[in-house]
Amino acid sequence: MLWASSLAKSHPPRRLFADVSVQLSPGRRVALVGGNGVGKTTLLEILAGVSEADEGEVHRRNGLTVGYLPQELDEITEGTVLEATLAGAGNITAMTAELRALEARLAEVEAADYHSVLARYGELEARFRQIGGYGFEAEAHRVLAGLGFAPDDAQRRVGQLSGGWRMRVALAQLLLAKPDVLLADEPTNHLDVDSVAWLEDQLAAWEGGLLFVSHDRDFIDAVANRVIEMDGTGAHEYVGGFAEFVAARQERIAAAEAAAAQQARRRAHTERFIERFRYKATKARQVQSRIKALSKLETEAPPAPRVLAARFGFGAPRRSSRVVVELVDATLGYPDGDEPVLEAVDLVIERGAKIGVVGPNGAGKTTLLRVLQGELGILRGELHRGRNVDMATFAQHLAEVMDPRRSVAQEFTASVGDQPGRNVRTMLGGFGFPGDAADRKVADLSGGERTRLALAITMANPVNLLVLDEPTNHLDLPSCDMLEDALSVYPGTVLLVTHDRHLIRSVADSLIVVRDGTAAHHPGVDESLLRPPGMSTRRTAGGTTAPVTDSRRDNSGTHDSRRDDNSGAEAKAPTSRAAAAERRRAGAEQRQAARGATADLRRKLAAAERAWENAEHRVAELQALLGEPTTYEDPEHARQVASDYDAAKSEAMRHMSDCEALQRRIDRLNLSA
Repeated sequence: MLWASSLAKSHPPRRLFADVSVQLSPGRRVALVGGNGVGKTTLLEILAGVSEADEGEVHRRNGLTVGYLPQELDEITEGTVLEATLAGAGNITAMTAELRALEARLAEVEAADYHSVLARYGELEARFRQIGGYGFEAEAHRVLAGLGFAPDDAQRRVGQLSGGWRMRVALAQLLLAKPDVLLADEPTNHLDVDSVAWLEDQLAAWEGGLLFVSHDRDFIDAVANRVIEMDGTGAHEYVGGFAEFVAARQERIAAAEAAAAQQARRRAHTERFIERFRYKATKARQVQSRIKALSKLETEAPPAPRVLAARFGFGAPRRSSRVVVELVDATLGYPDGDEPVLEAVDLVIERGAKIGVVGPNGAGKTTLLRVLQGELGILRGELHRGRNVDMATFAQHLAEVMDPRRSVAQEFTASVGDQPGRNVRTMLGGFGFPGDAADRKVADLSGGERTRLALAITMANPVNLLVLDEPTNHLDLPSCDMLEDALSVYPGTVLLVTHDRHLIRSVADSLIVVRDGTAAHHPGVDESLLRPPGMSTRRTAGGTTAPVTDSRRDNSGTHDSRRDDNSGAEAKAPTSRAAAAERRRAGAEQRQAARGATADLRRKLAAAERAWENAEHRVAELQALLGEPTTYEDPEHARQVASDYDAAKSEAMRHMSDCEALQRRIDRLNLSA
């Protein structure tokens, strides 16, 4: 439906990418990954027709509909939420308006025109019924509910919503319109865990072409059947979800490293021969031959993983009391509110705990955080704060209020101070701004780089309570890995609000679930709590469903931390962490064994996929040629093109069958492993 070949784009003096090719056909769901600043958003804009490439071409099938969801959107400000959502499918909206106008005309039309108006109404009503027009508004309500809107929100004015909720309206428009090709830039950024899980199921069943940018490993695994990685020069495509992408990428890098090593050995051997026999007359011809061969031998550097290592140590914070904050039968809300937000809240947050805070938007997570941070009092109950608690908070607005005229180092120093004995550039290097990168202007940073700088500012000074509100929005995968590493070694208490379930599993040792008017503390990380009630299964990369397993759940029974003394709590933690680590190692070994068993099949599948893509491209070329009037000026030529078209279609079908057969064999081996 849509394919692009040999695209290149530069933002002088830097070249974003070159020789990038993409093909989107029905059922092809592609995740676009890569570091901040490599051109992922620019590529989406080129495919959507928002901007143009410096080189290469983009081809679209006649009549193709393309939907594009950018990272930030301010265009939707008119009408109600429901009206804006319904506007996504303009054809049905226009037909609805015409039907209503015809109904009004039928009530007052002259007898002479009555039958013609009635015939038009009957024809239009039949088409409207055929495309599901009568269920259109109900479908809009279903989509809005899935994205977190309450029933009453449908009549709210879009202009009154925050930017995040307007983005949800834009996403609802696209899901309702069902374009042939959907391009989405970080579609999960403004969603909670419930909405992310719902969106996963919608996009995993998407029948058109789909290309999306995401850093969420679980989301990629659940939705994508291909991954394209952009590495700052070009793009590499892999078959499968995120797990398959990681394994295949490692194989590609290993193969490239081996080829580079072999080439280096060949070059060294040739250079030794030349040096040894350069001045020997009997070897002059061989020497000249090798000199020419050496000049033609290009030096190839193997691809290297882009890793942002959190190479820093946190300063030792003050030791707080064992209980950082405690709520006893508390009612939370606002003094001028009609009803409380949360009731019967019993929570104990202890020193050193790393807690994930999850729940749907609007359930009260922000209210709870404001109470725990001391920004809001409680309405009823008891609130006890610990001693010597020093707190730092990260929120998205921190990345938006930076001075664009400052350099990274200047902004960092202005925000955290220049304390004696602390090297600012060393700290910035730990957050992915080494060397000259610390001298870049804030105005030149991408959204993800600004978020990373805001995280560095938040985490720079030693505190014993860290509150993070959606820290992974706009971060690339290497930056998410850096944040995960940083939080894993952070010596204080962490409250983490995020929709990134991988980050929760990697960092959190317990969950606070905010839902149904209360907040409950759950020890361990129960996988079922990371999905909406009733969604107890998840899609695997192969497209099947499987029961959700919990690799970190604490099965020791109920736990009341208020009754534990300090030594008991600290004695239990290492055992729980060791058991969780052992389970993760066992799972990793099992996955590695499965990858080894299917490595040859996956290589064959990749080859079959490439052959299928080439055949599909040939079909598209011949189809376009059959649509040209000049093709039929020569009857013999027209017959040959038609014959080639039939042969190309047959070849594409054969390659598709090969791919499906190989994928079934891989799925069976994965299940048996």
